[in-house]
Amino acid sequence: MKPKSTKLLSGSFVKDLNTRYVKNNTIRSQSEFTSLEEKPQFPGASADFVDSLEFIHPNVISGIPIYRVMDRQGQIINPSEDPKIPKEKVLKFYHTMTLLNTMDRILYESQRQGRISFYMTNYGEEGTHVGSAAALQDTDLVFGQYREAGVLMYRGYPLDLFMAQCYGNASDPGKGRQMPVHYGCKDVNFVTISSPLATQIPQAVGAAYSFKRENADRAVICYFGEGAASEGDAHAAFNFSATLECPVLFFCRNNGYAISTPTSEQYRGDGIAARGPGYGIMSIRVDGNDVFAVYNATKEARRRAVAENQPFLIEAMTYRIGHHSTSDDSSAYRSVDEVNYWDKQDHPISRLRNYMLHKGWWDEEQKIWRKKSRKMVRWHLLF
Repeated sequence: MKPKSTKLLSGSFVKDLNTRYVKNNTIRSQSEFTSLEEKPQFPGASADFVDSLEFIHPNVISGIPIYRVMDRQGQIINPSEDPKIPKEKVLKFYHTMTLLNTMDRILYESQRQGRISFYMTNYGEEGTHVGSAAALQDTDLVFGQYREAGVLMYRGYPLDLFMAQCYGNASDPGKGRQMPVHYGCKDVNFVTISSPLATQIPQAVGAAYSFKRENADRAVICYFGEGAASEGDAHAAFNFSATLECPVLFFCRNNGYAISTPTSEQYRGDGIAARGPGYGIMSIRVDGNDVFAVYNATKEARRRAVAENQPFLIEAMTYRIGHHSTSDDSSAYRSVDEVNYWDKQDHPISRLRNYMLHKGWWDEEQKIWRKKSRKMVRWHLLF
């Protein structure tokens, strides 16, 4: 009787291995060339020989452009890039972003009053949540970090469960076993948040690989900050996703700070998007405060990830207006003027509101929505 392990070397598995060998061109024919004609035959890289000593500069990939659809006044820059989203869907974008903003303010105040133990706001990053969530299919699996409440909200996660989770009461599906803001919901395909930084990134790759093996026509999106991108788990995940050809979207929210560490002290290369090509990952950098740019990039990346079985890296450039958490005082490492600039001059909600004004979609009903949203959050908080 043959050992069971030999079955792994038969049939489609061997065919798959052979396909990878040919695809990666790791088996090369041996031929004789002159010194000027011969080509490298090493299996680990695709390159030519040179006869002069030259080190590759670290900024060989530098100045990756930032894709955007709207300017800061909400005007469409290039009509061919306009996603032409229907009014009803744009209103959902706006309502979700403002409701998230309102919920943040009330729960932040609740922590300051001693009613809950901890909270993390999403101020300034609402566009990255809603734009990406709207571009996904409902069956796509989401792995969040801890600042993606807007993704859950867009998918229909109810306010009362947000409140229950943060308060850890009897209505909390987790029964208070998790820290506040560590949401999760199987019904909307959102994997429960885990506190250790970056652990979700390789897990997302594993989930995407299983979808590929099942031909499930599903993608996985994994959110993380630029700080988490410095963790070893991130680099391992990037490499596995490319070599295993997984339908996964790596969505990096580059908000300028890893708690108190600015990007200038986090890395020397050109941000996070520049790392993708080194791993063989298609990459793009977008304006994270432009909800339409985020939507377009995520939608196209999702389409191609599933159709072509390959990973995509999206670096959304944004700014964390709020403190890192209720345990942080950001005035110790950045100025009030810096925060006010982003809050007043380049806020994703303001930009979308300007777009709605240009379209004639801003009316009295939208003006009173903010007051209505505050009443909604307070009602779910109290009852």
